[in-house]
This record gives sequence, C-alpha cells and structure tokens, in this order.
Amino acid sequence: QVQLVESGGGLVQTGGSLRVSCAASGRTFSRYAMGWFRQAPGKEREFVATINRSGTSTYYADSVKGRFAISRDNAKNTVYLQMNSLEPDDTAVYYCAAKISYTGQYYYLVNEYDYWGQGTQVTVSS
Repeated sequence: QVQLVESGGGLVQTGGSLRVSCAASGRTFSRYAMGWFRQAPGKEREFVATINRSGTSTYYADSVKGRFAISRDNAKNTVYLQMNSLEPDDTAVYYCAAKISYTGQYYYLVNEYDYWGQGTQVTVSS
C-alpha cells in the first residue's frame, strides 16, 4: 500500500508557472506508475499526465501537451508536475495517483489507479 501527499498548489496569474509535488510513502515507489489528474468544480476528474515506473515514458492530455511536464525521482519517492503557461482553464484540484505496475506501461484512465492523494488546489487568475 502507498500513501500520497500532494503539495505546491496555489494562486498564479495567467501565463505563470507552478510546480506541484506528490510524495509517496513506502519503499516500493519504483514499482508504481504515476499519474496526475485534475477536477474543476462541477466537472468530472480528468487525466493530465502519466509516467511509467522507471520514468522513461510519459503521456499527456492534449490540453496540457507542450505546457506541462511530469517527472519523478524514485530515490525521493516523489513525482512532480511542472506547469508552465498556465491558463484560467487549468484551475482545478490536482490529484496524484499510483498504480502498481509490472511492466513499463503508463496509464491514463481514472479507474485504472489504485491509490489517490488528497489533492492540491491550483488557481489561475485572469
């Protein structure tokens, strides 16, 4: 089992940057593929970015491709989401998620993930 704690959210102006982090407990972090999702008020939770367990493969939602970057540091049990050129539509609660993985695959469906953090609020002002 793994516990996830997000941090780094906040208020930023349009065009600004923010990096959110997700720290995982336990000694088996490198066995998990990781993902970032977000949920805006009144909307369903949506996929943002994912990274495989070794950090060699990533995949992004079209809406953030070229602006966001996911990375991980397995020695620190942490996954990051660097967000650049932020827009008001990026305003949401951002969640990290973990899925046990026995291959180099990544995952982008909400219902594929086993563990979730509590979320961190990102607000982009216009």
